[in-house]
Amino acid sequence: MLKRLILAVLVFGISGTVTADEELNGRIDAGVRRAVQWLASQQQPSGAWTTEQYGESTSATSLAVMAFMAAGHVPEEGPYGRNISKGVAWVLSEQQPDGLLVGTRRSHGPMYSHGIATLMLAEVAGMVAPEQSDRCRTALERATKLIVDAQNHPKSGIHDGGWRYQPTSGDADLSVTAWQLLALRAAKDIGCDIPSQNIDRAIAYIKRLRVERGGGFGYMAGHGATVTRAGTGIVALEVCGEHRTNETMAAARYILNQPLREQEHYFYYGAYYCTVGMFKIGGDEWQTARPVLYETILNMQDPSGRWRATQGSERGAGDVYATSMALLALCIEYGYLPIYQR
Repeated sequence: MLKRLILAVLVFGISGTVTADEELNGRIDAGVRRAVQWLASQQQPSGAWTTEQYGESTSATSLAVMAFMAAGHVPEEGPYGRNISKGVAWVLSEQQPDGLLVGTRRSHGPMYSHGIATLMLAEVAGMVAPEQSDRCRTALERATKLIVDAQNHPKSGIHDGGWRYQPTSGDADLSVTAWQLLALRAAKDIGCDIPSQNIDRAIAYIKRLRVERGGGFGYMAGHGATVTRAGTGIVALEVCGEHRTNETMAAARYILNQPLREQEHYFYYGAYYCTVGMFKIGGDEWQTARPVLYETILNMQDPSGRWRATQGSERGAGDVYATSMALLALCIEYGYLPIYQR
């Protein structure tokens, strides 16, 4: 954010005018500031954040922690340092003996929460104090083993290489698989041992979900494409090193031709994955998608600073989820979280 501000000041000082791009950047920065203030106000005394349907949640807490870090805040420093540290500590306290980062509370598909929490711990491990960093890395060893074991659980050929709601599921889907790949890539980046054959199998699984007509990806093999699934497929492949391949470029064209709209059933999920995906694609595709995505997200922000989850399944996830996903999308160009860098 600081780098962007300095650049804007220099440009304004030279030209005496503010471009549309600079105006958009200013709106992003202002929206981010208001959102993190609101998010901090929603933290529970335990250190957790909540979902509307299930209460305290490792996924909601992990998304909130990453949103703070994506906005440039770090553990134990600045106005939100304690919020981050308490959130990390709470997630660590919820890990089960088998490595699952969900705790004993109800969850819609524990592998969703597990993947998100594993991703967060991998991103924060290098930012926290040494003692908590050691706890994060120990937790990550167990968490990533559970992810690998879940992928290795017997599945029919069409589902091989993917993940589903439960560690013992016999099928797979795009959404759960994408979170596990983000988690494994982030863990590998900090030195965790992730077998390459598991990544290769996941890549093959994602490619089987490609929708030939029009581009994009299906939720499962044989399902149709949506803009949200297009973004999800791009991110899943890009974090595995599949940069600007035939599959990801076809999905990028799908997003450009059928952009994310406010009425999208999974709007915040789509906002997150389409923004991260198009940013990773880069080039002219990102420059075209960028203002459309940012404007759409900003137009949904509430005067309180939050984003409201009002549609479909996202209503049960709640406003903490919606606000965190919107923040992660808006902060993509800040470059603070390694997993979202190109």
